[in-house]
Amino acid sequence: MTTISFSELAGADLQIDAIYEGGRRGNAGDDPLGPLLKVSNSGGFRYRGNMDCFSLIVLTTGMADPDWPDEMNRETGVFTYYGDNKLAGQVLHATPRRGNEILRRVFEDAHAGTEGRHRIPPILAFANTGNWRDVEFLGLMVPGTSELKATEDLVAVWHTAAGKRFQNYRARFTVLDAGVVSRSWIDDIIRGNDLLERAPPAWRLWRDTGQHRPLRSARSLPWRSKIEQQPEDDDGRAMIAAIHAHFAPSPHRFEHFAARLVELLLPNAHDIDVTRPSRDGGRDAVGKLRVGREDISINVDFALEAKCYGQGNSVGVREMSRLISRLRHRQFGIIVTTSHVDQQAYREIKEDQHPIIVVSARDIVRLIRTDGRSDRKSVQAWLDMEFSDDG
Repeated sequence: MTTISFSELAGADLQIDAIYEGGRRGNAGDDPLGPLLKVSNSGGFRYRGNMDCFSLIVLTTGMADPDWPDEMNRETGVFTYYGDNKLAGQVLHATPRRGNEILRRVFEDAHAGTEGRHRIPPILAFANTGNWRDVEFLGLMVPGTSELKATEDLVAVWHTAAGKRFQNYRARFTVLDAGVVSRSWIDDIIRGNDLLERAPPAWRLWRDTGQHRPLRSARSLPWRSKIEQQPEDDDGRAMIAAIHAHFAPSPHRFEHFAARLVELLLPNAHDIDVTRPSRDGGRDAVGKLRVGREDISINVDFALEAKCYGQGNSVGVREMSRLISRLRHRQFGIIVTTSHVDQQAYREIKEDQHPIIVVSARDIVRLIRTDGRSDRKSVQAWLDMEFSDDG
């Protein structure tokens, strides 16, 4: 991994996934983004210019807040970023650093055609590494994605903390196909020179046409390891433990919970029918996914299999073969488990190109967090309310 030392920052290019070291004195002056980009040394939102005219916007994330799970999807090039209204007690746009107001303005401009896009400055994203003040460069971004409508790329989501409900933004950006952002272009931005002369081609293309050219990267292995399917932190493991404990006495009820997760994963899923218990004690479900929009759409059938397993158990070849055997022509399958799919079964469905979506313990945690529940207590309250024995 490329690492740029603190002394080299002022003349450095920005390279995707490179680490930019901060100082080691233990004070605010250690922040690397000041010497690197001439922006302030604190805050998740930083910018050059003013609220009426930005010349550069920098977003930073710790990628570790379970309440607000920022996510960089390197396979699709989509970056999910939550705004700065993260505490109850203030309205959506009234944040001290005005981060949510910044999001509102840039997404509004992004939806306003060529003239609006020309008002949007370069947007750069960095993630804290957890080592001193070092940061990792995530990429050059633009608001929105090619897959989302204008009403879907910036959404105000509700969250509950300390018994109070409040809203924050969830924004979706596209990381552009620009592996290196040159120092010469950065210097042009800082000095107020012509933005287009040295700009990356993917940024110029979006600015002129609105076309997104994302930086996508395929996995070296198309299947995930056991570790990659397990929760990433203690809160996530506690959430999965609560789910498993809730449904373990009556595993067939887990199918209704799995169906709810499918609705979170695939918002256009509908008519999900949880069938009667089968002989092995589990339940199957079938449903439809609407592909397209409104009257220019089709419905694709899917089959759902759910396994409420403890961490020491896994979905193997037998369970996966059962789902595969149930798939009819032009159907796809979804398997939901509170554990993981073992390597052999996962490898076989990928190599044989079976149309199956795997939703593992890690995925369950991410879906639930995106829906506004971030710890065991809130998950347990949800389970007790919607998935009780008499529910």
